[in-house]
Amino acid sequence: MFSRLHPLFHLLLILLIRTHKCFSSSSSYSSSQTLVLPLKTRITPTDHRPTDKLHFHHNVTLTVTLTVGTPPQNISLVIDTGSELSWLRCNRSSNPNPVNNFDPTRSSSYSPVPCSSPTCRTRTRDFLIPASCDSDKLCHATLSYADASSSEGNLAAEIFHFGNSTNDSNLIFGCMESVSGSDPEEDYKTTGLLGMNRGSLSFISQMGFPKFSYCISGTDDFPGFLLLGDSNFTWLTPLNYTPLIRISTPLPYFDRVAYTVQLTGIKVNGNLLPIPKSVLVPDHTGAGQTMVDSGTQFTFLLGPVYTALRSDFLNRTNGMLTVYDDPDFVFQGTMDLCYRISPIRIRTGILHRLPTVSLVFEGAEIAVSGQPLLYRVPHLTVGNDSVYCFTFGNSDLMGMEAYVIGHHHQQNMWIEFDLQRSRIGLAPVQCDVSGQRLGIGS
Repeated sequence: MFSRLHPLFHLLLILLIRTHKCFSSSSSYSSSQTLVLPLKTRITPTDHRPTDKLHFHHNVTLTVTLTVGTPPQNISLVIDTGSELSWLRCNRSSNPNPVNNFDPTRSSSYSPVPCSSPTCRTRTRDFLIPASCDSDKLCHATLSYADASSSEGNLAAEIFHFGNSTNDSNLIFGCMESVSGSDPEEDYKTTGLLGMNRGSLSFISQMGFPKFSYCISGTDDFPGFLLLGDSNFTWLTPLNYTPLIRISTPLPYFDRVAYTVQLTGIKVNGNLLPIPKSVLVPDHTGAGQTMVDSGTQFTFLLGPVYTALRSDFLNRTNGMLTVYDDPDFVFQGTMDLCYRISPIRIRTGILHRLPTVSLVFEGAEIAVSGQPLLYRVPHLTVGNDSVYCFTFGNSDLMGMEAYVIGHHHQQNMWIEFDLQRSRIGLAPVQCDVSGQRLGIGS
């Protein structure tokens, strides 16, 4: 999809499934059913390449573990609200790295989709690269991402098993035999991706869920949870809703099946930045949409807006923080506002004195304060100081034509995707407390 980044690298959040009420045997949702998937943290080795030469990658992704096929095979999938087609890394038994790979030859329920089928001919219309017909007359899909990674293979139908339930669902997915990423040593450890956007072949669309929610705490002891189904709990803080933006006309830079909202402004310590409204709305090409994306870690703003926020934040932290003055250093290629901070200043709470940055939408907002505003650069120290970078990046440096709200800035927010009413609900909550009310966590 446009402006997408491949979310398969480094520190993973593993979702272990726990079923409160199970799916029915069909692939349609019943309003009396809810599935809660608590998060668990797993740390994988970090990259040791020079930090000023990093290609963009994710340090944190959200994944779910489940079983697929007959007999069931254990797999791990990245949960991505910015992608449509769910896919598995499909390799035969001879694969040298069989961990987390799905082997279709071992499943009696695996069924490839012919290119003549209505699924291949009509339901792939939102793919960036049109589906094609391979030499075996099977439906062939190629998915590409902004960091030059890609996956390629055939569409197929397979049985997905959820939690401890004996029920299952037959879903269309991509059986990818060619997967290339920016970190070949690490990306094979994740089997694939669970597409959660509004496209007809996404997991959410195929299962028929009217709503889903998640809450990310960002802590190791209880990272959060994903909830599939309704969230009308009496104890839940009332949500503020912002409508999803739809544009029916195909435009070159507008993703029609993304969760697009209208960014109306940015506030720093309650003061609106002087940003022209015209740069916050999509133009005639579709460039400038704002997407809420669980598959992207940080938040990215188009150049003029990023520059305005960067300048204001820099002024407000003058005298409080010491700028890292290496002009050639741009963290992950997009974050060029970084600071040197000593361990003692971290211990004495300097991060809690940072100005609050609020992303303002029609009817709702996301306020980011404290530690989520700065991200420590791994393996980089200057004297005794660590280097921390501002967690808003410049879309222009990535060649992106969109605003993307990443999951790092969604921490301790209940975020509900209401597909029935075409809106997203937001409310600040303590995710660990909400998890306890749902019967999960400590």
